[in-house]
Amino acid sequence: MITGSSTSRAARTTQRSKALTIATVMTVLTTALSLSGCGAAPWAQGTDGPSPSASSTAVPEPVPNDLSTGSTQRTLTAGAVTATVDYWSELSMDKWTPGALKPLKLSLVTTITPSDGQKVYLQRATMVAVPGNAAGALAALDPQIDQATTPPGYLVLSPYSYSQQFTVGAVPDEATFVTLELTYDFLVQTTPTSTEYAKQTATDTLTVAIAH
Repeated sequence: MITGSSTSRAARTTQRSKALTIATVMTVLTTALSLSGCGAAPWAQGTDGPSPSASSTAVPEPVPNDLSTGSTQRTLTAGAVTATVDYWSELSMDKWTPGALKPLKLSLVTTITPSDGQKVYLQRATMVAVPGNAAGALAALDPQIDQATTPPGYLVLSPYSYSQQFTVGAVPDEATFVTLELTYDFLVQTTPTSTEYAKQTATDTLTVAIAH
């Protein structure tokens, strides 16, 4: 009887141990499932997560400005004539506003190749200002023309030079820049003593930003 009771107690102890073990395992599994339901593990969050949506606001393109440093120089070729033109403005770029009178100054001098003694004259200089923005060109302003008052024109062969100031008038408020189209008409002696001339034309374009 004593032996039988001991065996029975041992069996019940073994059964309780198994029950506790199963309960412990179930508790651990339940806890793990609960934690997994809270979200991904910290190390899983990073580059694979959803990226923030990009802003739908477009960044405007910077407006080109040939006078951003205050001045610029161009070399133009028209046949045998090479013209060097300096452009600048005494009005600072932050004051090139739509309603302001915006002065453009220029100085021009030419050389000729081959140089056989014939002279070069500037018969006419023309500037047309065309305001615009990202959508395209707006209505052009009236042309400004400097026509030589003495024939055959202004002597512009180095060391003689030509200086002039054109003025860009008011442009529409929606303009973000103005394109300046410049044309120079030269007369070149056919020979050093000739009264006959050949006409040569050089063109140039400047873009200047409008301040707002």
